[in-house]
Amino acid sequence: MAPSTPLDGLDKAVFQELVASFGFQMTPQDEADYFALVKAMEDEVHEVEAMPAYVDPRLVPHVALPVSARTYTVPDKKDNPLNAWSHRFTLKDDAAVATGILAGRTVALKDTISVAGIPLTLGTHPYQLTASADVPYPVPTIDAPVVTRLVESGGVIVGTSTCENFCMSGLSDTSATGPVDNPWLKGYAAGGSSSGSGVLTAIPAVQKWRQKRSLPTNKEQLGEGVDMAIGGDQGGSIRLPAAYSGIYGLKPTHGLVPYTGIGALHPICDHAGPIASSVSDVALLLSAIAGHDGIDPRSSPETPLRKNVPAYHKLLEAAIAEKEAGGAWTPTTAGKGLRVGLLKEALALPQLDPSVAAVVRAAAAKFESLGATVVDVSAPLHSRGSAIWTAAMRGAMADVFLASKAPDLHAFTTTEVSPPIMTQAWYETMTKASPMVVTAVLGSAYMGDTARFPHRYRNKAVSHVAQLRAAYDALLEDVDVLLLPVTPSVSPPHMIKAAGEASAASTLEMYQAHLGVSDNTAPFNITGHPALAMPGGWALAADSEDGKLPVGIQLVGKHHDEVGVLMAASIWEVAGLGLDEEGHSPGP
Repeated sequence: MAPSTPLDGLDKAVFQELVASFGFQMTPQDEADYFALVKAMEDEVHEVEAMPAYVDPRLVPHVALPVSARTYTVPDKKDNPLNAWSHRFTLKDDAAVATGILAGRTVALKDTISVAGIPLTLGTHPYQLTASADVPYPVPTIDAPVVTRLVESGGVIVGTSTCENFCMSGLSDTSATGPVDNPWLKGYAAGGSSSGSGVLTAIPAVQKWRQKRSLPTNKEQLGEGVDMAIGGDQGGSIRLPAAYSGIYGLKPTHGLVPYTGIGALHPICDHAGPIASSVSDVALLLSAIAGHDGIDPRSSPETPLRKNVPAYHKLLEAAIAEKEAGGAWTPTTAGKGLRVGLLKEALALPQLDPSVAAVVRAAAAKFESLGATVVDVSAPLHSRGSAIWTAAMRGAMADVFLASKAPDLHAFTTTEVSPPIMTQAWYETMTKASPMVVTAVLGSAYMGDTARFPHRYRNKAVSHVAQLRAAYDALLEDVDVLLLPVTPSVSPPHMIKAAGEASAASTLEMYQAHLGVSDNTAPFNITGHPALAMPGGWALAADSEDGKLPVGIQLVGKHHDEVGVLMAASIWEVAGLGLDEEGHSPGP
């Protein structure tokens, strides 16, 4: 690995050390010439570094509320009993509220999304994001495109939501502010890393479910929620919170929703998308935020520009209306013509709880009762999906999520975030809070060393990403959607009980628990297929005598067939919502 260059410039000694690291032997003239050439490169880098910062005019803060007028609060515990809120503020355009498709619906944003004037935490401590221990959280100077689109669509953004520490957890107890509690059962995971977005969206849904059954709504124990939220999903981070919290979360086709201005894990797996309490609201929110922004390199030639984005909610309504008009929207006929593939390998994972498998198989039977055709399908490579996910990005991942490395293609990456200083204190703090982050740092340093792992290793992994995508595509030629579990079990109890408190579990146990929940979700992050998590039923909670928690089912469709996935979900619910089956939760 090449030595670091002093900040005061390249000198002959450092250059000679650089040459020696390659084993090169140079003549004096060549050494002088190459030194001059490398020094010229450095001078140009410093020249650019000295230029004034540039902000793409498409990312300027929304004029509805100038940055100078944007204020925020950090909610007290009494106003944030589940620890789902990060910062509270209000951002809206009154004219758009009156005319836009969101019409005043309240929205929370995962705390990885840039909002000008509002601190950005990425779920970690402020000193992990800045160069000095006494500097507060960085404050973005831009509004991410999803923020602008929400405001323009009439949404009322009411705050940012707690997320996992650097988003490296599928559970919900690693945030610097402490565990985020499941709204159905306090002390249990809410799913991550978009933990707060899932919980805040679930709060009204839980209250509605309890009120319908004449149970206490537990308003004080739950706190204030929202109508809908935006999450980020790199390995399941929208779908896992949705499944654990009994709501709906869509990871759209890769690049459909712009990721510009959002804290990244790696461009190959980054997705942003809607979290809501109904299929129709997922479609509505997707209509508000989808479309290429002209900046994000994650989009593909198939990604529509913003002006060409279909009205997903209207297309869904029209498809349902067509069936209704033909008298086919009934509990025995709604599924006619729909082909569902039950993915064999997803139900064969060794860690899958039998109760979850039973809910998924019952979901398949429900599709059949609705008139759909359900067949068993097989993609053997699915069982290696998580390994391919790892091999395709782990070597560079820490540079992206810790140091904000921009994609190699044209993109806009925030410059407010500085990489943490890797000291012993950093190691001890992060090992206690989230050993997944430390593992990512060590793994990226080791796997990113091209002396050990030449680029051909990742090149081969990326070719297997294409192979995995082709395997799912082949199945989706014969079926409309794939059906499989989201999580291997219902929500487990928290492993970390309070902020700053070490878990009784070992580092290895922590890692396996927090990242071992994504084997059925992460493969679709690298293949880019749209995938929806929705409530499918109930299963008994661990360490509870009679408390039950939601089980999520997952529907996966063809690229850019979000309407088809949402329609399949709507069909399934004609025979009853997934949480209509009686489950009992003691409450939070």
